[in-house]
Amino acid sequence: MLKRSLITAPLLTLLFFAPWGAATAADAAAGEQLAGQVCVACHGPGGNSMVPTFPNLAGQAGGYIADQLAMMKAGERNVPEMVGFVANLSPDDMANLGAYYALQSANPAAIPESDVESAERGERLYRGGDQAMGIAACVSCHLPDGKGIPEAYPRVANQHLDYLKKQLLAYKSGERVSRGRIMNDVAFLLSLQQIDDLATYMHALK
Repeated sequence: MLKRSLITAPLLTLLFFAPWGAATAADAAAGEQLAGQVCVACHGPGGNSMVPTFPNLAGQAGGYIADQLAMMKAGERNVPEMVGFVANLSPDDMANLGAYYALQSANPAAIPESDVESAERGERLYRGGDQAMGIAACVSCHLPDGKGIPEAYPRVANQHLDYLKKQLLAYKSGERVSRGRIMNDVAFLLSLQQIDDLATYMHALK
């Protein structure tokens, strides 16, 4: 019963955050062509990455993708693996890629029996936060289904477990800085166990 609720009930999330500007009118077909040339090797067909340290882009908000690419190109977000790829991308290219990936479907994930208790703790934290520690609930920005408020906060549902942990740790340490430092302030208060629990839960959000 408990396991079923983790897989099918509205879930929750937390990862990259702060509103970005609305995406300009974009061409998803042009984005698909560019993705096939530039992105597919790391992010997989349709944005479902086969490598757990590379993020799934399928179903991600188009404006968020364009915003993050712009941050990488400007040096505001340091992702060494992406430097060569973003260098020649125009704002239109970024918007087109975002439009394409926003239309794709993310592959579902499941929670192993050994991780159910961790996911249960993550679900409680995602939904209700931790008032004693001053940790806000993730659901307020990333929504019960983990898709995020459209064009405002990113999708965290069905993201790779390893990638979720890596980003939360980067926010906690200050290695990665979100716009407005929203995620830095949240992640700074999380314990390593709480990061593991949240990532386990978000990973299998439907």
